[in-house]
Amino acid sequence: MLKRARGTRIQWTTLILAVVAALMATIATPTSAQGSKSPGGTVTGELSRPAYSYADAIRESVWVDTGLDLDRNGRTDRVAADIVRPSEAARAGRKVPVIMDASPYYSCCGRGNESQKKTYDASGKPVQFPMHYDNYFVPRGYAAVLVDLAGTNRSDGCVDVGGRSDIISAKAVVQWLNGDATAYTSRTGGTKATADWTTGATGMIGKSYDGTVANGVAATGVKGLKTIVPIGAISSWYDYYFAKGAPYHSGGPDGLARAVESQEAAARCRVVKDELVKGAPRTGDWTKLWTERDYVPDAKNVKASVLAVHGGQDLNVRMKHLGQWWDALATAGVERKIWLSQAGHVDPFDLRREQWVDTAHRWFDHYLLGVDNGIEREPMATIEREPDRWTTDAVWPAAGTEATTLRPRSGATPGVGILGTEPATAGSTETFTDDPRLSEADWAAQVDVRTAAKAGFTTRPLAKDLRLSGSAKVTVTATPSTRTAHLSAVLVDVGPDTIRNYTGAGEGISTLSTRSCWGESRPGDSACFLDTGADTRRVNYTIFSRGWADLGNYADDHIGRPLTPGKPHTITLDLAASDHVVKAGHRLALIVAGTDRGLISAPNSQPKLTLDLARTSAELPLVGGAPALVQRSGGQAHSGPSAPLTSVPAPGLIDRLPTGSDHRTSGRRA
Repeated sequence: MLKRARGTRIQWTTLILAVVAALMATIATPTSAQGSKSPGGTVTGELSRPAYSYADAIRESVWVDTGLDLDRNGRTDRVAADIVRPSEAARAGRKVPVIMDASPYYSCCGRGNESQKKTYDASGKPVQFPMHYDNYFVPRGYAAVLVDLAGTNRSDGCVDVGGRSDIISAKAVVQWLNGDATAYTSRTGGTKATADWTTGATGMIGKSYDGTVANGVAATGVKGLKTIVPIGAISSWYDYYFAKGAPYHSGGPDGLARAVESQEAAARCRVVKDELVKGAPRTGDWTKLWTERDYVPDAKNVKASVLAVHGGQDLNVRMKHLGQWWDALATAGVERKIWLSQAGHVDPFDLRREQWVDTAHRWFDHYLLGVDNGIEREPMATIEREPDRWTTDAVWPAAGTEATTLRPRSGATPGVGILGTEPATAGSTETFTDDPRLSEADWAAQVDVRTAAKAGFTTRPLAKDLRLSGSAKVTVTATPSTRTAHLSAVLVDVGPDTIRNYTGAGEGISTLSTRSCWGESRPGDSACFLDTGADTRRVNYTIFSRGWADLGNYADDHIGRPLTPGKPHTITLDLAASDHVVKAGHRLALIVAGTDRGLISAPNSQPKLTLDLARTSAELPLVGGAPALVQRSGGQAHSGPSAPLTSVPAPGLIDRLPTGSDHRTSGRRA
């Protein structure tokens, strides 16, 4: 009995001490936070938790001096940065890190699937911050900073479409947050604003133009930028408008500037737009303008980690941008991770919402709050294999990937050839005539039929799955009948499948009527967004990689010249990066043709082109290399056509805005 009573007293003493310790911890830690405090957030179980009031958050605007005077008004340009940050942290003197999205779209076009724009109250104080970054992360101990690029919304200056002004607009804000630049409390006043409330650690995120700016700022090596999350982002603006001299239908950068600039900038920035026109001739020749807007060579300067996201079927910002940026980052030794979907130009928030928010949350926690949650040690690649079915890989491109040369050769029927590892017989040829009325979908639908506008080559049905992972190249030797010619090369998975409907209005998603909430709401800024679902399509072939070129760039990737009719010319087409599995029973096809309707513009003639098959080849990133192809195809070539193929609609014009913007006119997203 005595022993039992003593044990009871010990248990009560332990319990009382535990309660006192808990109360002391609560007194020592302001707000309703639980767990240990880290700079800027409340972390419990290796995750920042909502501890601050979003409704009571501080909302303010500053104007950061860029040091430029692009609008030539005699005063340096200031860019507007709208800020929302936890008031409790400010009162406690606790500094917070920053999640930043720098965009030209906050007033012209909107952000996200619902095209949200910034809104302000009568005194000019920001009310709505588009997207969920503020709603979700501010309660967890972050500040959200949304920057109007120069020449847009409430910023001074001019839009220069990826040039110095765009990049310095955002870089200057990162520098101000880190104590290395000057900001003011108004657009024209002299009262300075300080960023003494932040740790100076900044992460940039954004889709399309916004993600492009994140790439460009990271390439400057600016201090304080700890990570970037570029989504469907451009890495070289030349490659947005041209493919080795072949023009896309996106117009020129001056058109994009007109689409996004403010009314004030439209009046004062005519000179800048004229410079964009002069610096970006529609000849497709490389100029100094493009050098300034090519971030790939400067990947060596990147100090920030990179979480890159792209749609494998993005026909707006094509996968080449991701492939060349990723490879350059790898060479520079940058810490990185990648998400690849089967959709088009779509934000992962609208593809796989719960998993994406969790990934971004843990990513920012690690790189901005310093939480050791292990995300950097997890698999590098998250890849969508089928609609809503995702897998992971330890590295990307996949381990065991080898650049493997496949060669086209003639088959039993002219125009319906064989693709394999054996070279073509010297002197063998295939001929086609450019028909700008046709698209890649038209070619693929008739890969087993002789047509005048393309040359197609296929393997035999595969015995096992064959995976391609990374970037491909196709080298073509062609003899034109005219002085100008454009070429297209596409890789096709020939066989039945269900894919995301990437040529549809939603580019692979459908917007539903229900909403889900991600973070906290307040009047004027809801955390609840329309849900989405996969928009799928049943097909008999899938085009999964593409490349284009002006044959006139045969001697120089950057400069075109007239062709000599009747003379062979050799050029290499860079195909978009991809990660695709050609399933057992399917065939892998290579199609070479002329103008790809809806994707590149036609030349000023309709040439007949004769391919020298012995001097034409494809270098493909096969997992397992050439042996994998031989094992999967049984070492034999395809010997005959399969059943007729159903057609996928041709993609529409890339420039949904008539002026060439990458924003959709439907206002859905950019």
